[in-house]
Amino acid sequence: MNIEITELTARLLAHRWLPRADTQVRRALVDEAFRLELETNLAAVGLQLLDNPFAEHVAVGLKDEVMDAVFGGRDYQASTMGLTRDEIALLIVIWALIILPKRERQLGRRQLGDDGQNDMFGQEKPIEHGDTVSGAISEASLLADFGAQLGGRTKIRNFALGKLARLGFIVRSNGYLHEGPLLDVLLDYRVLADRIINGTLADVLAAAGRALPAGMGEDEEELFDELDDEVEARR
Repeated sequence: MNIEITELTARLLAHRWLPRADTQVRRALVDEAFRLELETNLAAVGLQLLDNPFAEHVAVGLKDEVMDAVFGGRDYQASTMGLTRDEIALLIVIWALIILPKRERQLGRRQLGDDGQNDMFGQEKPIEHGDTVSGAISEASLLADFGAQLGGRTKIRNFALGKLARLGFIVRSNGYLHEGPLLDVLLDYRVLADRIINGTLADVLAAAGRALPAGMGEDEEELFDELDDEVEARR
C-alpha cells in the first residue's frame, strides 16, 4: 500500500480535518488515482472525504449508508455532534454572517475591503481561501443582536460558543469569531444558502441590521456541479 495514502488516512482520522495547502491533501485534490485510493481506505471504515472547493480545509465524515448504524436509536443530539437546538440555531446564524459574505467575495475574486471595481481581470484569478476573504464578527455584537433569541447572552458566551470552538466550527480570538476549519465544510452551502437568503432567518438578520448577499449564481452552481461530477466519476 502507498505509504503516503496510509499516512494521509491516519492523519485525517486523527485530526478530522486538514488544510487544503497540506502537501498530501493537495495531491489528493489533483491526482485522481491517489484520491481514489484514499477514498477506498476511508470507505472501508464507513467514512468519506468532505471537500468543498471554497473551503480552506478538507475533512472526513460518515457515509450515508452507515448513518443509521451509527446514530440509529439514539437521541436527537447524537446526530448533531451534541449540539442543542439553540446551539444549532446559533451555528446557523454565525455561518450566515461569515460564510455567505465570504462566498460572495470568492465568486467576485475579491478580498476583504476590495470592491472589485479597479480589477479588470478579477474573474481570471483563482478562488482565494483564508483570512483574505473570510471576515470575523464581533462576539459582543452577536450577543447584543441575537442573545435573547438564542438562549441568553450568558449561556451563549460561557457555553455555546466554547462548544462550537471545540468542535472546530469557529475560532474565538480577542472578542471576535473567525471561521473554523469545519464551518464551510460540514454545513452544506447548496442546501442552506437559499433557505437563509429567502427564508425567515433573512428577516431576523435584516432586523438586526445584517445584510445578506444574493442567492447562488450561475458561476457558483457550475463550480459545485463540476465537483459533483468529479465525485460521481470516482465511484
